[in-house]
Order: sequence, then C-alpha cells, then structure tokens
Amino acid sequence: MNIIARHHPDLSFQKLPLFTPVRCISSITKFDTRKFVQTLEEKGGFDTKQAEAAVTVVNGAINDGIYSITNNLVTKETLSSIAYQQKVDFAKLKGELQTMDKSEFTTLKKEQEKLRTDLTNLKNRLKEEITKNQASVRLDLNLEKGRIREESSINELKIEDTFSRIDEEVANMQSQIKSVKTQVLQWLMGVSTGTLAVLLAVGRFLY
Repeated sequence: MNIIARHHPDLSFQKLPLFTPVRCISSITKFDTRKFVQTLEEKGGFDTKQAEAAVTVVNGAINDGIYSITNNLVTKETLSSIAYQQKVDFAKLKGELQTMDKSEFTTLKKEQEKLRTDLTNLKNRLKEEITKNQASVRLDLNLEKGRIREESSINELKIEDTFSRIDEEVANMQSQIKSVKTQVLQWLMGVSTGTLAVLLAVGRFLY
C-alpha cells in the first residue's frame, strides 16, 4: 500500500466505488393514483376527498423518494467508465511495480556481485599478506639459525682451542715433573754416593 501511494499519490482507494453498493433502476413504474383511490374507497372506507388527499400525500412521498434515489444512482455507463479507468490504473501500477522489482533485483544482483568481488579481492590480499609474512618469518628463522650455527662453530673452536692449551699445559707439567724427578734422583744418587764415600773413608781411618 505504501509503494502504491508513493508512486500514485493521485490514486485514492477511498474514492473508488468498487466497494460501494450501487443500485441501478432500469425503469420506474408510474403510480396509478385513480386505482389507488378506488381501492381506498372500496376497501378502506374512505370517501372520495379523503382517498384523493391520501393518494396525493403518498404520491408526493413516492416522487420525493424516487427523486432522492435517482440523484444518488450511478448510470451503467459511469460504472463501466470507472471500472475501465481502474483497470487501466491497476495495469499501469502493475507494470510500474514489475519494472521497479526488476530494477531493484538488478541493483541487488550488481551489489551482490560487487560484494563477491570485494570479498575475493580481500581474500587474495589476505593470502598475499600471509604468504609474505610467512616468507619473512622463514627468512628470519633461517638467518637466526645461521647466526646460531656460526656462534656454535665459534664456540666449538674456542672450546677446542681451550682443550688444546690445557693438553699442552698438562704435557708441559708432566715434562717438568719428569725433569724434577730426574734431578731429584740424580741429587739423591750423588748424595748417597758422597755419603757412602765419606763412610768408607771414616771406616778406613778408624780401622
């Protein structure tokens, strides 16, 4: 109803006579006053003046009623014209509604296609960003692995060098210990030999 009122503001359903009872009179029978007067005289007990007066009142009332009714009646031609105009208006309205529906459907379809395209583009951009981030993270991991591997190699070389120096120091200490042992043994042998010579000399001197 709002769509119809918006597109056809001049079309008011309250003014349309489709839902209003309409009476058509094809012919109006003329009232026979003389026969009515005779009936009143014969069956009603009226005299002639009373009967004529009553008939005059009734005839006037009937004429007034007929006049009032005929003023409120709609002719068949008017009804046909109104019905035809309504058919034309409804056909025009139906066509406009169908056109509007098609236009709205086309617009909705275009918006749906645009939304689908935007979603596809967004999906592709997200995929590219994810791929780019993965590549960056992978590169950082590889660089970090290389740095750790390099530091590990340097540390291993340092450890090996430390072990080598320790081995050299141990070997030097062992050589020094052997040299000291040899010197001590030589000194002990010298002392023992000297002591023995002194003892022999003393023994000879005493005996």
